[in-house]
Amino acid sequence: MTAFPIVKEGWPFIGVMICVTAFVAVVVNGYWAILPAVVCCFFTYFFRNPPRKVEYNPFHLLSPADGKVMSITDVHEDEYLGEDGKKVTIFLSPFDVHVNRSPMEGTIKFQQYVCGRFRPAYKAIAAWENERHAIGIESEYCRILVTQVAGILARRIVSWVTLGTDLQQGQLYGMIKFGSCTEIIVPNNVDILVHKGQRVRAGVTIIGRISS
Repeated sequence: MTAFPIVKEGWPFIGVMICVTAFVAVVVNGYWAILPAVVCCFFTYFFRNPPRKVEYNPFHLLSPADGKVMSITDVHEDEYLGEDGKKVTIFLSPFDVHVNRSPMEGTIKFQQYVCGRFRPAYKAIAAWENERHAIGIESEYCRILVTQVAGILARRIVSWVTLGTDLQQGQLYGMIKFGSCTEIIVPNNVDILVHKGQRVRAGVTIIGRISS
């Protein structure tokens, strides 16, 4: 996936609104063209892909998403990890960057897409009922599960990777359109370095450290 400042999924939205804005400006008047122009600016802002300087460290787990830490809970994950661990849930508002990045270097050993409902992503029940896409990443030091969860506005989960893909730490691997949350489940040998309510940035914020 290229580091172009606008992801390719955004261009159809932006292109349509540019055409609508031009049509309204010519056929109606410039005043009424303000609204579609504002929508066009929002799409451009939403689908942005700002450059990130990723500092590689095999013992660090970086945030997979921009947003706010909603919760940190103890869980038992039996679909991929098969053990107890900790789950960090990150909520993305429509104004956050929505591209997702790999928390660590590794290979995708597990992939699962589940169709579901579109409840508000900030509700705890969304993790169980909403459409979601999970990937299990394995490195020499750790295995983790990262899940993209759709929300009431997010009706499309985009993935640019597949089973067997080798990921670099901080590499782009997908996005969720228009408001959502991202979850990362790690084993108990990972020390969590963030707290509830903290703002995090994908590929930059260290959310965990592998202790052994």
